Amino acid sequence: MKLFDRTGPTKWILVLLLVFLGLGSVVYNQYLINRILEQERSSVQLWAKALEFNALPIHQESSRLLLNVIDQLKSQKAIPDSLILMLEEVEGLRSTQNFVTDELILDNRGSFKLPAVLVDDNDRPLEYLLLDEKGEPVVEYSFRNVRSTNVETEEKRLAYVQKLKNMNPPIPITVGDGEEALRQYVYYGESTVVQILRYVPAIQIVVILLLFFIGYTSLVSITRMEQSNLWVGMAKEAAHQLGTPISSLLGWIHLFRDDLPEQSEQHSLLNEIEKDVYRLKGVAERFGKIGSKPELKPLEIAPVLDEAIKYMERRLPKIAGEVNIKTDLQATGLVKLNPELLQWAVENLMKNAMDALQMTQESPNKDITIRSYTGSNGMVLEIADTGIGMDAATKKNIFRPGYSTKKRGWGLGLNLTKRIVEEYHGGELTVTKSEPGVGTTMQIRLKLV
Repeated sequence: MKLFDRTGPTKWILVLLLVFLGLGSVVYNQYLINRILEQERSSVQLWAKALEFNALPIHQESSRLLLNVIDQLKSQKAIPDSLILMLEEVEGLRSTQNFVTDELILDNRGSFKLPAVLVDDNDRPLEYLLLDEKGEPVVEYSFRNVRSTNVETEEKRLAYVQKLKNMNPPIPITVGDGEEALRQYVYYGESTVVQILRYVPAIQIVVILLLFFIGYTSLVSITRMEQSNLWVGMAKEAAHQLGTPISSLLGWIHLFRDDLPEQSEQHSLLNEIEKDVYRLKGVAERFGKIGSKPELKPLEIAPVLDEAIKYMERRLPKIAGEVNIKTDLQATGLVKLNPELLQWAVENLMKNAMDALQMTQESPNKDITIRSYTGSNGMVLEIADTGIGMDAATKKNIFRPGYSTKKRGWGLGLNLTKRIVEEYHGGELTVTKSEPGVGTTMQIRLKLV
């Protein structure tokens, strides 16, 4: 089971888990909002009932009649003072009831903190005539918990009433009895808590997406690190295992050379074999340098490229049949590089180009063009072929470890080449152009010293 494969189940498990958390958070948040809205409506209904109760004419009439009775009893000397005091206490209790209604239920300093307004049956806010500190009459409107700047003009007052009307169903109030009863309504909005809670799901979704991005990036990073450590370990072990037989082969070559005439054909063949063994030794040293920080030196790029190209040209008959290699090396200037590793990268790209030419039978011309020039952003090296080309999916995954379009490919060559160019030399390797049946152009960019 490929647990850490980016295309495996782990990614989808993370996605489903985060989607579940997101949906659960949104549902629970909406549940809280509905509960708070229910409580707020209950508070507004209590306020409306208090207004309705306070406006009943019977309360003012009963207080007036009770005060008249007290005045008449005071004029009667036969009535005990204790009875008059008891009646005054009853009237005092009535005043206390009005105080509770006015100060605790109706006043803005109470626990009811919702924006609200009391309107008539024409949706116009009610007006009250009050006296200011100087005793002059002042018109006040029946808005509650609303900033004065929001209702300072008639247009703003009507607009704010319409805004509250659209937010919640109105609560009706009936003042009076019978045909003379007045119909009024309380419109109200939402508290600050509810307004904040409505933004919470969006914030939670952003946080969940951020956590998913961090988790997925960490998972991919761990996977790449594990793969990198695996490739590094394999490369170093291969270099170590190759060291002993290569040294032995060089020793046998020297022994054979000592027994052969210097001008003989066999002596020339031994020289070519020796070159290949030294080349094999260089390959082993390349593998040994993987995972270690290479030593970079300021060098001219042309000689390094020329050596890699000539090595591949000598092996064309064995690798790709009739292939034309065209070169246009115009780049000048010093580049900080490691010759062995950069040659390895160039050889890998040329080898891939040759393989692409072998896989196509349509084009009569099998060409590999190697071009270098100095651009505004540094040195540019392009390796183009007229091979089979790549579709969009292949182009997207071509540098991924283990991905290969060849039946016997390991999918490591281009990934290793990209690592040599970008991680070791601080450059950039990209597929600048590729079209199925037409060919592919790979580009390396390196900074000049």
